[in-house]
Amino acid sequence: MSNEHFDLIAGFYDKTARFTVSDRLLRTLGLPTDGILLDAGGGTGRVAAALCDLVGAAVVADVSMGMMKYALEKGLGCVNAPAESLPFASGTVDRVVMLDALHHVRSQARAAAELFRTLKPGGRIVVIEPDIHRFAIKLIALGEKLLLMRSRFLAGEEIADLFAGLGASVEIEYAEHNVWVTVEK
Repeated sequence: MSNEHFDLIAGFYDKTARFTVSDRLLRTLGLPTDGILLDAGGGTGRVAAALCDLVGAAVVADVSMGMMKYALEKGLGCVNAPAESLPFASGTVDRVVMLDALHHVRSQARAAAELFRTLKPGGRIVVIEPDIHRFAIKLIALGEKLLLMRSRFLAGEEIADLFAGLGASVEIEYAEHNVWVTVEK
Protein backbone atom coordinates (compact mmCIF):
# COMPACT_ATOMS: atom_id res chain seq x y z
CA MET A 1 0.00 0.00 0.00
CA SER A 2 1.48 3.33 -0.97
CA ASN A 3 1.71 6.28 1.38
CA GLU A 4 -1.17 7.88 -0.52
CA HIS A 5 -3.49 5.06 0.58
CA PHE A 6 -2.56 5.63 4.22
CA ASP A 7 -2.97 9.38 3.71
CA LEU A 8 -6.49 8.75 2.39
CA ILE A 9 -7.60 6.59 5.32
CA ALA A 10 -5.86 8.64 8.04
CA GLY A 11 -8.95 10.52 9.26
CA PHE A 12 -11.10 7.39 9.34
CA TYR A 13 -8.33 5.43 11.06
CA ASP A 14 -7.81 8.12 13.70
CA LYS A 15 -11.50 8.09 14.58
CA THR A 16 -12.06 4.32 14.55
CA ALA A 17 -8.81 2.59 15.56
CA ARG A 18 -9.00 2.85 19.31
CA PHE A 19 -6.15 1.87 21.58
CA THR A 20 -6.27 1.01 25.25
CA VAL A 21 -3.15 0.56 27.34
CA SER A 22 -3.01 -2.90 28.89
CA ASP A 23 -1.07 -4.08 31.91
CA ARG A 24 0.65 -6.56 29.58
CA LEU A 25 1.94 -3.73 27.39
CA LEU A 26 3.19 -1.73 30.36
CA ARG A 27 5.00 -4.78 31.78
CA THR A 28 6.40 -5.85 28.43
CA LEU A 29 7.69 -2.38 27.56
CA GLY A 30 8.95 -1.83 31.09
CA LEU A 31 7.03 1.40 31.64
CA PRO A 32 7.18 3.91 33.13
CA THR A 33 10.62 5.19 32.14
CA ASP A 34 12.17 8.62 31.91
CA GLY A 35 13.63 7.81 28.52
CA ILE A 36 12.48 8.16 24.92
CA LEU A 37 9.72 5.96 23.48
CA LEU A 38 9.70 5.50 19.70
CA ASP A 39 6.37 4.50 18.19
CA ALA A 40 7.69 3.01 14.92
CA GLY A 41 5.13 2.98 12.13
CA GLY A 42 2.98 4.83 14.64
CA GLY A 43 0.62 6.48 12.14
CA THR A 44 -1.79 8.80 13.93
CA GLY A 45 0.04 8.42 17.24
CA ARG A 46 -2.71 6.51 19.01
CA VAL A 47 -0.19 4.34 20.90
CA ALA A 48 2.31 7.11 21.65
CA ALA A 49 -0.49 9.40 22.87
CA ALA A 50 -1.71 6.72 25.27
CA LEU A 51 1.81 6.15 26.64
CA CYS A 52 3.27 9.69 26.58
CA ASP A 53 2.64 10.35 30.29
CA LEU A 54 4.68 7.22 31.17
CA VAL A 55 7.86 8.23 29.33
CA GLY A 56 10.23 11.17 29.18
CA ALA A 57 9.36 11.78 25.53
CA ALA A 58 7.30 10.02 22.87
CA VAL A 59 8.13 10.21 19.17
CA VAL A 60 6.13 8.82 16.25
CA ALA A 61 7.98 7.72 13.12
CA ASP A 62 5.87 7.08 10.03
CA VAL A 63 6.06 7.50 6.26
CA SER A 64 2.52 8.85 5.87
CA MET A 65 2.23 12.60 6.30
CA GLY A 66 -1.55 12.21 6.34
CA MET A 67 -1.33 9.89 9.35
CA MET A 68 1.28 12.02 11.12
CA LYS A 69 -0.92 15.09 10.82
CA TYR A 70 -3.12 13.53 13.50
CA ALA A 71 -0.12 12.65 15.67
CA LEU A 72 1.03 16.27 15.48
CA GLU A 73 -2.45 17.43 16.51
CA LYS A 74 -2.04 15.25 19.62
CA GLY A 75 1.11 17.22 20.48
CA LEU A 76 3.46 14.33 19.77
CA GLY A 77 6.96 14.58 18.37
CA CYS A 78 7.01 13.21 14.82
CA VAL A 79 9.54 12.23 12.21
CA ASN A 80 8.60 11.44 8.63
CA ALA A 81 10.78 8.39 8.12
CA PRO A 82 10.46 4.71 7.32
CA ALA A 83 11.37 2.20 10.02
CA GLU A 84 14.22 1.09 7.76
CA SER A 85 15.92 4.49 7.90
CA LEU A 86 15.42 6.39 11.15
CA PRO A 87 17.00 9.82 11.74
CA PHE A 88 18.31 8.97 15.22
CA ALA A 89 21.85 8.42 16.40
CA SER A 90 22.71 4.89 17.47
CA GLY A 91 21.74 4.03 21.03
CA THR A 92 19.42 6.99 21.68
CA VAL A 93 16.01 5.37 22.19
CA ASP A 94 15.01 3.63 25.43
CA ARG A 95 11.85 1.87 24.28
CA VAL A 96 10.38 1.04 20.88
CA VAL A 97 6.85 -0.11 20.24
CA MET A 98 5.74 -1.27 16.80
CA LEU A 99 2.08 -2.22 16.83
CA ASP A 100 0.47 -3.72 13.74
CA ALA A 101 3.04 -2.12 11.45
CA LEU A 102 5.91 -4.52 10.72
CA HIS A 103 3.92 -6.27 7.99
CA HIS A 104 3.66 -2.91 6.15
CA VAL A 105 7.38 -2.04 5.91
CA ARG A 106 9.27 -2.68 2.68
CA SER A 107 12.20 -4.51 4.27
CA GLN A 108 11.45 -6.17 7.58
CA ALA A 109 15.08 -7.20 8.07
CA ARG A 110 16.31 -3.63 7.56
CA ALA A 111 13.59 -2.30 9.86
CA ALA A 112 14.60 -4.73 12.61
CA ALA A 113 18.27 -3.78 12.24
CA GLU A 114 17.42 -0.08 12.32
CA LEU A 115 15.18 -0.34 15.39
CA PHE A 116 17.90 -2.32 17.17
CA ARG A 117 20.57 0.22 16.11
CA THR A 118 18.67 3.12 17.66
CA LEU A 119 18.05 1.22 20.92
CA LYS A 120 20.15 2.03 23.99
CA PRO A 121 21.91 -0.81 25.78
CA GLY A 122 19.38 -2.14 28.29
CA GLY A 123 16.55 -0.88 26.08
CA ARG A 124 13.57 -2.84 24.87
CA ILE A 125 11.63 -3.24 21.61
CA VAL A 126 8.12 -4.67 21.57
CA VAL A 127 6.72 -5.71 18.19
CA ILE A 128 3.05 -6.72 18.22
CA GLU A 129 1.74 -8.23 15.01
CA PRO A 130 -1.36 -10.17 14.00
CA ASP A 131 -0.80 -13.92 14.45
CA ILE A 132 -0.61 -15.27 10.90
CA HIS A 133 -1.25 -18.78 12.22
CA ARG A 134 -4.89 -17.83 12.83
CA PHE A 135 -7.42 -18.31 10.05
CA ALA A 136 -8.99 -14.86 10.55
CA ILE A 137 -5.59 -13.21 10.17
CA LYS A 138 -4.90 -15.24 7.02
CA LEU A 139 -8.14 -13.78 5.62
CA ILE A 140 -7.00 -10.26 6.54
CA ALA A 141 -3.64 -10.92 4.86
CA LEU A 142 -5.46 -12.10 1.74
CA GLY A 143 -7.68 -9.03 1.82
CA GLU A 144 -4.66 -6.75 2.04
CA LYS A 145 -3.13 -8.53 -0.97
CA LEU A 146 -6.37 -8.05 -2.93
CA LEU A 147 -6.26 -4.35 -2.02
CA LEU A 148 -2.75 -4.28 -3.53
CA MET A 149 -1.12 -3.60 -0.19
CA ARG A 150 2.45 -4.86 -0.01
CA SER A 151 1.84 -6.44 3.40
CA ARG A 152 3.97 -9.41 4.41
CA PHE A 153 2.86 -11.04 7.64
CA LEU A 154 5.50 -13.02 9.53
CA ALA A 155 5.10 -15.68 12.20
CA GLY A 156 6.49 -14.84 15.62
CA GLU A 157 9.51 -17.07 15.11
CA GLU A 158 10.36 -15.27 11.86
CA ILE A 159 10.12 -11.88 13.59
CA ALA A 160 12.30 -13.14 16.45
CA ASP A 161 14.89 -14.40 13.95
CA LEU A 162 15.20 -10.88 12.49
CA PHE A 163 16.45 -9.64 15.86
CA ALA A 164 18.24 -12.74 17.13
CA GLY A 165 20.67 -12.46 14.24
CA LEU A 166 21.63 -9.02 15.57
CA GLY A 167 22.65 -10.43 18.95
CA ALA A 168 19.46 -9.47 20.74
CA SER A 169 17.75 -11.35 23.53
CA VAL A 170 14.31 -12.22 22.14
CA GLU A 171 11.09 -13.66 23.60
CA ILE A 172 7.91 -14.64 21.76
CA GLU A 173 4.43 -14.79 23.23
CA TYR A 174 1.21 -15.61 21.41
CA ALA A 175 -1.81 -13.92 22.96
CA GLU A 176 -5.31 -13.74 21.51
CA HIS A 177 -4.93 -12.87 17.81
CA ASN A 178 -1.45 -11.39 18.14
CA VAL A 179 2.15 -12.36 18.53
CA TRP A 180 4.28 -10.29 20.90
CA VAL A 181 8.02 -10.25 20.23
CA THR A 182 10.09 -8.63 22.96
CA VAL A 183 13.66 -7.66 22.15
CA GLU A 184 16.27 -6.57 24.68
CA LYS A 185 19.68 -5.09 23.98
